[in-house]
Amino acid sequence: MTYKAQQRTDDIGPFGPDAILKNAPDTKVTVAAWGAVFSLALCVAVLIASEFMPVALLSPIATDLDVTEGHAGQAISISGVFAVVTSLFVAGLTQRIDRRVVVTSFSLFLIVSGTIVTFAPNYLVLMIGRALLGVAIGGFWSMSAAVVMRLVPEQSVPKGLAMLNAGNAIAATISAPLGSFLGNYVGWRGAFFAVVPLALLSLVWQWVSLPSLPPKRSEGPSNVFRLLTHSQVAIGMASIMLLFMGQFALFTYLRPFLETVTNVTISTLSLLLLLMGLAGVAGTYGVSHLLQKRLFSILGAIPLIMAVIALGLIAFGSSVTATALLLLAWGLFATAAPVGWGTWLTRTMPDDAEAGGGLQVATIQLAITLGASFGGILFDSAGWGTTFLLAALLLAASSTLAFAAGPMARRVWP
Repeated sequence: MTYKAQQRTDDIGPFGPDAILKNAPDTKVTVAAWGAVFSLALCVAVLIASEFMPVALLSPIATDLDVTEGHAGQAISISGVFAVVTSLFVAGLTQRIDRRVVVTSFSLFLIVSGTIVTFAPNYLVLMIGRALLGVAIGGFWSMSAAVVMRLVPEQSVPKGLAMLNAGNAIAATISAPLGSFLGNYVGWRGAFFAVVPLALLSLVWQWVSLPSLPPKRSEGPSNVFRLLTHSQVAIGMASIMLLFMGQFALFTYLRPFLETVTNVTISTLSLLLLLMGLAGVAGTYGVSHLLQKRLFSILGAIPLIMAVIALGLIAFGSSVTATALLLLAWGLFATAAPVGWGTWLTRTMPDDAEAGGGLQVATIQLAITLGASFGGILFDSAGWGTTFLLAALLLAASSTLAFAAGPMARRVWP
């Protein structure tokens, strides 16, 4: 596919709300289907809650299935692996199928996964259920931006993406403590089954509210990697990679940092994480109003601010008050970042949003894995300060690439 756009002189470049794209569809959405967007947001919340539920339940899972906690922890890793693989190939494999059917199918995968995990008689069956969850995560997230584009008017796309990421933030905040709470009363199997009725509600809601979304004809092959031949896409994906590597190099090890450096109690730690998650929800809504006119400025500023916060934690991590304020700011900006990059995707690749979404999800999942892995190696070998410094450097590099993408967006691609 070729990309051409009318040149602009503002911050958005050629991809603003009123940009004229040569290959854009002739018909535009005039009435927003917010009920459908809310149904997708509910599904996102259930997906993320299911993904991170094992964090609080590793010990009882390991004991019940007679495996080590390390083996039980692979229940998280396998879902990530299958999410990456699915996100890379879903656009090509489903290119002839109505998007309404595709999205609801992944919701069905979520229900089947939760049921299998709940009644898993052994470790192998548990891993099969978690692999199906990875398929649901990768497929649903890959399609989400493209589907939102077709449900709401162009100027409302950032708001729609913010709703999805609000569901993400809420679920990521409450999944571990909720899993621990439920596990104490109904066991780990009951905790996993608790998400199944919510997934079923989401499926029914989607089926009722989503209109028919016939697949669009694509001018290019289904291989998502072809998108990287465009310089702006390649630089954007590199910025995304560095952003999430930096974020999770730090975020993954917040708990040991707070326990050993800030010396907070378990109750204070839980409160800080909760407040950080709530700040993230606020951030997703606040940034959606700014993205209309300041897309590239925001994409560059967010990781730069996060880098400063990482350095602030190194300098003032022993102070509970300073750490609390820094973590609130971290939650506010870190959760807003996916909204910005989702908006970038819909404006840069309006007719390749599905393939672009798949590439973006794969990039993010890989970045999370690499960031957590390298961060962990440094945390064990050189201490938490080195890990947080790595995060700051990665985030600063992400900011540099994001700012560089702005001028490139103003060029007319051949």
